[in-house]
Amino acid sequence: MIAHGRGSLSTSGQKIMTRALMGIFAAISLMLNLAMPAAAASLEDAVAAYRKGDYTNALQLYRPHAEQGLAVAQFNVGLMYDMGQGVLQNYSEAVKWYRLAADQGRPDAQYQLGHLYYKHEKYAEAAKWFRLAADQGRADAQSNLGAMYAEGEGGPQDFVQALKWFILAAAQNHNDAIQNRNKAVLVMTPDQVAEARKLAGQWKLPRSGPDHEPAR
Repeated sequence: MIAHGRGSLSTSGQKIMTRALMGIFAAISLMLNLAMPAAAASLEDAVAAYRKGDYTNALQLYRPHAEQGLAVAQFNVGLMYDMGQGVLQNYSEAVKWYRLAADQGRPDAQYQLGHLYYKHEKYAEAAKWFRLAADQGRADAQSNLGAMYAEGEGGPQDFVQALKWFILAAAQNHNDAIQNRNKAVLVMTPDQVAEARKLAGQWKLPRSGPDHEPAR
């Protein structure tokens, strides 16, 4: 600033001061905006950011909703840690967030949790979570659960249970299940096949289930 007279500012000095104050207020405003968007942003903002591929921002927007217990946000935070989207890949964090959503009954989170456990050869845990998703009618979980019964992974080998789940998944046009169903009936006894078909026929979706809101 340039002094003028008895402590007054020149016109140019006043402009400099005005610009400086505007800069300060702008900085304060920016700081407030940076501190508040995650809390104020809607879930739709997070979805939009994710769909644009702006994963870092999407994760920041999803996280407060996840921390408040919203299952769909918990699932997406888990998915982003699982896939390394907007953050370094971290399976422990993925399991943590998937589990929170899975405990609220989301079949997508239950399936992904089963998939992660299977990937790390924790077959009993994988079977548990695949079963929960399969019980809600998720075809890929039904197919995977059938394969685990067929291989004896996570529990005793059981071809009747394997075929039951293959039949249910195949009814939803799951390609792997269709192929496995067709192979299984060739090596099973007629009584085993009949029992598996009976069990599949008795199976029903739960009357009420969790919120099936799309994850993304």
